[in-house]
Amino acid sequence: MSERKPAAVVLGGSLAGLLAARALASTGARVTVVERDALPTGPEPRQGLPQARHVHQLWSGGARALEQLLPGAIGRLRAAGVSRVPMTTDMVALSPHGWYRRWAESAFMLPASRDLLDWVVRQLVLAEGDIELVQRAEAVGLAGTRATVTGVRIRPHDDIERTLAADLVVDATGRGSRAPHWLTELGLPGPERREVASGLVYASRLFRAPEQAREGFPVVNIEPDPRGAGTGRGGVLMPVEDGKWMVTLFGGRNDGLPATAADFTRYACEELRHPLIGELLANAEPLTEVAVTRTTANRRYFYETMPVWPENFAVLGDAVCALNPVYGHGMAVSAQSALALRDVIRRRGLGSPGLSRRVQQAVGRTVRAAWDLAIGADVFYPGATKTGPTLRDRLLSAYLGRLLRTATGNGRIARRVTDVTALERGAQALLAPSVVLAAAVGPLKPALSAPPLTVEERKAAGVL
Repeated sequence: MSERKPAAVVLGGSLAGLLAARALASTGARVTVVERDALPTGPEPRQGLPQARHVHQLWSGGARALEQLLPGAIGRLRAAGVSRVPMTTDMVALSPHGWYRRWAESAFMLPASRDLLDWVVRQLVLAEGDIELVQRAEAVGLAGTRATVTGVRIRPHDDIERTLAADLVVDATGRGSRAPHWLTELGLPGPERREVASGLVYASRLFRAPEQAREGFPVVNIEPDPRGAGTGRGGVLMPVEDGKWMVTLFGGRNDGLPATAADFTRYACEELRHPLIGELLANAEPLTEVAVTRTTANRRYFYETMPVWPENFAVLGDAVCALNPVYGHGMAVSAQSALALRDVIRRRGLGSPGLSRRVQQAVGRTVRAAWDLAIGADVFYPGATKTGPTLRDRLLSAYLGRLLRTATGNGRIARRVTDVTALERGAQALLAPSVVLAAAVGPLKPALSAPPLTVEERKAAGVL
């Protein structure tokens, strides 16, 4: 007789949930994914993901985790037209401290539409025989006690509520997670929570790039300067598949972000700290109207520090740490958290005492660097928190500012910062004595006076 396989339930069928399902199946579990909405059958928009209309990239730290979970995933993305962009070699970026140089590669990114990324991952994950997808069903609560979760109660859209028994329940339901409420229903204390809301609003459009600029064109990033110029205005031009440019413009609560097509290019030309993105759009063909979203707050639950944690329950993805999408870390953190889930289970065994606590602690470690990078900037926007920046926030921001200024004229420091930004290294890499000394010395090269586009790139985009 065959041995019974342990059962796991994953709540949420977006990227974080699908990768968690793959991680669990690779440890020998039989997995049920419960998704509230109906998922599309191709690379198409899906309900419950408004941020999909904005720029997305998978940083290399997340791409490597994705490949470990789903061997061949990067190849599938590349075959679908996703470029591999070396950093900072193929990025033209204006920081609050000036233009970055295009240094030799240390990390990379995979820029793509969210619809394509999700579809490729969905295909690969659901091809796994031990993963079942239940769509149009909502999780309404946990089954069990404050000591041990035994399953989850779900309500299908056209049926009565029922309970799925499970040896492990994973909540990957994103920003709308009800895990804090479910835990208090079991008699547990609520988790510590911190929210830093910059107030940034995003407006995005998809463009067809000029014909000569449809391959190999760099990412263009005009960063905001909340502490210096005091503005949240910025923008990103991201070359994605099929010769298209995804362009996201952003601004603060009072920055008059464009909501119509007529104002989009004008805002890029006149309101950002440099008009480069607007100049590039003059020769591009708009393909969509403007999509606007205001869901940009950073929010973290510190589940790993709770004094009591139930067996057989874990939370990951945006349900633990939701980040301002402007930094592009959400998908990479989700992939690394799913990998951490797999590795802890492989070491300890599904069902072992204290497993869920160890999983939650491992997930907490994976979000730390991205969280610190995000709040290090966002906490200084007016009204971002009720009490303003903490002393730690001020010290962290001051040091990061020194590093970023140094990175404009020091290739070694630029690559170290990029490695941390790409989640290839932990934030502790920025505290090495040689890095601290370099930050004290400052840039080794003078500031650039213009964006570092090559003559060929300018010709291809028609901006000479």
